[in-house]
Amino acid sequence: MVNSLHLPGRPAETRVVVAMSGGVDSSVVAGLLKSEGYDVVGITLQLYDHGEAVAKKGACCAGQDIKDARRVAAALDIPHYVLDYESRFEQAVMGAFADSYLSGETPVPCVACNQKIKFHDLLETAEELGAAALATGHYVKSLPGTGGWELHRAADKERDQSYFLFNTTPEQLAFLRFPLGGMPKDETRALARRFGLDVADKSDSQDICFVPTGRYTQVIERLRPGAAEPGDIVHVDGRVLGRHGGIINYTIGQRRGLGIAAAEPLYVVKLDAGRREVVVGPRDALRARTVALRDVNWLGDAPFETAVADGLEVLARIRSTGPLQPASVTVDNGTVLVNLAHGEEGVSPGQACVFYAAESGGERLLGGGWIKSAEGAVTAKDAFPAQAAPPPAEAFVMESR
Repeated sequence: MVNSLHLPGRPAETRVVVAMSGGVDSSVVAGLLKSEGYDVVGITLQLYDHGEAVAKKGACCAGQDIKDARRVAAALDIPHYVLDYESRFEQAVMGAFADSYLSGETPVPCVACNQKIKFHDLLETAEELGAAALATGHYVKSLPGTGGWELHRAADKERDQSYFLFNTTPEQLAFLRFPLGGMPKDETRALARRFGLDVADKSDSQDICFVPTGRYTQVIERLRPGAAEPGDIVHVDGRVLGRHGGIINYTIGQRRGLGIAAAEPLYVVKLDAGRREVVVGPRDALRARTVALRDVNWLGDAPFETAVADGLEVLARIRSTGPLQPASVTVDNGTVLVNLAHGEEGVSPGQACVFYAAESGGERLLGGGWIKSAEGAVTAKDAFPAQAAPPPAEAFVMESR
């Protein structure tokens, strides 16, 4: 006998750990599995508590969310545990986030949290508790395929979170379950009301959980005191246009708050940590056609080297909310390259490039990797000699984003 989670045995004989964040999605997952008769255990991770951020609208992982998860577990009559992962989270996610920004990258901490905390440490805890599966409230589908478990985009494309799960391994997929992958958000809230859960109308979290104010520079400066060093703002043609107070105050594609005066709109096109330079240029300099990846995770059926031997046609996505676009994946001298048919503006090292199966219309997630460089845009001044000294320092006003 195989139950609704594609596991052997009756639901009552099947223990499932649910990662309960205190939000409506994971609460409904717990309610659904409980209603089907599974032996449900709820676990909430204490990752980071801001003090002043508790109960702040749009913030997650704070004290109020833990209280909400406890109330939901009590309403569903399931055991609930809170695990203190703060030190592990600060080291594996927050520290890596700060270091990534200091090196001129744009990190995606939610992917790192899934990879290093939820689908690693929490998954191991679930196994130790005798669970047959770990269920979460992510909007993504996992389906058994001919070569093992597969990840597919959620039915609700506005809520699809597959981008954030590209680093999930085949072994983790076999243990993970995503009950909300086939339903729209309004149905999730309707189920919460049917189960009598008081989080039915709770707002979705928007902020990075450890950056509740949106000022990530404050977090970086606290974690790495004195690491933000001043440097030059340089045009792609080599002209020094001004000074900055640290590259952590800038992101690729940024236009406002540059603190310089120019006759044409200028955008940040590169952050050179080694030279402590913010490189700016016209919008045309932002478009990248080819991105080189590191640490590629592959979820396709054939071995990665075989699949890309002659160039693999995929649909690629650079940002979680960005459009899918045709692309090809190749390997050149050991480097994985993704050639984008239409190009992408504002591509930054540290972001993820995720690819989906072209033949399925982009429904199946095949994997992805971290961007280490982008080509096709003018991103360095190496070919240009310096042409002018910087204007007086008082001509510039630094703005922290």
